[in-house]
Amino acid sequence: MSEKHDGFMKALKCRECGREYPLAATHVCEFDFGPLEVAYDYDRIKKALTRASIQSRPRTMWRYRELLPVAGEPTVGTQVGFTPLVKADRLAKALGIRELWIKNDAVNYPTLSFKDRVVSVALSRSKELGFETVACASTGNLANSVAANAASAGLKSYVFIPSDLEHGKVLNSLVYGANVIGIKGHYDEVNRLCAEIAGKFGWAFVNVNMRPYYAEGSKSQAYEIVEQLGWQIPQHTVVPMASGSLLTKIHKGYQEFIKLGLVGQASSLSYHIHGAQATGCSPISVAQKAGLDFFKPVKPNTIAKSLAIGTPADGFYALRVMKETGGAADDVTDDEIREGIRLLAENEGIFAETAGGVTTAVAKKLIASGKIPANDSAVLCITGNGLKTLDAVVGHVGKTREIKPSLREFEAMLASEEKVSA
Repeated sequence: MSEKHDGFMKALKCRECGREYPLAATHVCEFDFGPLEVAYDYDRIKKALTRASIQSRPRTMWRYRELLPVAGEPTVGTQVGFTPLVKADRLAKALGIRELWIKNDAVNYPTLSFKDRVVSVALSRSKELGFETVACASTGNLANSVAANAASAGLKSYVFIPSDLEHGKVLNSLVYGANVIGIKGHYDEVNRLCAEIAGKFGWAFVNVNMRPYYAEGSKSQAYEIVEQLGWQIPQHTVVPMASGSLLTKIHKGYQEFIKLGLVGQASSLSYHIHGAQATGCSPISVAQKAGLDFFKPVKPNTIAKSLAIGTPADGFYALRVMKETGGAADDVTDDEIREGIRLLAENEGIFAETAGGVTTAVAKKLIASGKIPANDSAVLCITGNGLKTLDAVVGHVGKTREIKPSLREFEAMLASEEKVSA
């Protein structure tokens, strides 16, 4: 394949043995079954991608196009990304840390989760490779994003989900006209079925045969954080873990910016990436806390359904990144997750889904234990919107008080509340 045709990509490369493969729809090494990922021509990228060239482009994730795996201009999700990085002073005080930032992908376009990043890349690349039908295995957010972005691109879509998903996420896939298939089983069973379907039908499964391209979209979150912090890598980044892929790609994104000379030298010397899981599905967290470099698969049982992957595909690599960067992992109960959602909402006005509650509550634990020092600065990656997981907090966030349309009744209500609080 010519350089022109492949953009800035060189090949697909096995993460284990280093063997290279053509830039096709494939994801596993034939020799050792290691996962494939995209290798780039960084020398060429260095000439094309500078701070000035980045800042001259539209404020979307595609301002870093040379580092994303498409051959030409993106054709799907061209408005995705560049979500707010919010300085969270009130939450910092509540968690006991000097400085805190929220990378808020709860307002990503178009489906309010970070999955719009990976899907934008996967579908743009799928179109380049000639696919007309796209599909995915999903715990919810990915299904929403594939359905919406496929609709906007005129692609046929099939999304496969565990049948017990939150109603909000199911409706958020059906509304776009996608073929939504509920599987009576947990995510790992859904994923296995999808691998079989991908092999038989030849569709572009974004997180199966298109996974090497799809996963690279997560790096854009790292690029934006660095740029939004004035070209500095944060001392600490706390990332929710399902498959573990987002955590590994944020690390890769930081490393690429260092390699390309886009980062201030001081910040590139030492940074820590931490992982957050729900106790009801915490294979990576349990392994990290035990000092292991491997994990034991589990059967998920948590309200954080978007993180409910019991056999995480990138778990091994996530453990390695945390070890390399001096990061830590922890996990939190369902009650702690709800408390995390409330802390973020009440202090910063950001309503996150259950995964955001996990990230906030784990950050609280890591700060309290000193694994994130109180005098340091941290970024929390919030990956999805609370409107998608309302079921998880119903009955846990207070209730409305009803009165007649009477000033006297309102004053009486205030007086009774003051009496109780006194």
